Amino acid sequence: MADLPREIRGVMVPVTGSRVLLPNATVAEVISYTLPERIANAPAWLLGRLAWRGWRLPLFSFPMLTGALAEESRSNARVAVLKALGGNAGMPFIALLAQGFPRLTTITPELLLPTADETPHAFGVHSEVLVRDDRAVIPDLDAIEGLIAQALAA
Repeated sequence: MADLPREIRGVMVPVTGSRVLLPNATVAEVISYTLPERIANAPAWLLGRLAWRGWRLPLFSFPMLTGALAEESRSNARVAVLKALGGNAGMPFIALLAQGFPRLTTITPELLLPTADETPHAFGVHSEVLVRDDRAVIPDLDAIEGLIAQALAA
């Protein structure tokens, strides 16, 4: 069995009320927020589509998707363009609404601690962790991508 890396580079993406922790390799780019193209009959958390490098990316709000918010501010927002992991050739990237600039961080086993919270996680949340003294959410990107694909197909 191959040795696991001792440390990985991560990105803490600020979202309203929380931080989302992602592997650095998942984040393709951080761009300025622009008004997205509306998607007919989309759920409220699917904010629309953004043009990026020839693609029309589905933009979603993580706090709205998880039910933590009903509406999210878009003033001073940024967009984290994420590499989709599901292998859908028509959707190689998705876009996450961020509230500020993501921050690079180094993650080691000693710095990444599960929270003691035993309550069930909301849909789209894989786990909640502490990174140093910062609480963060690790999203379930597979489930989120699947939900976005379903919403776009409807």
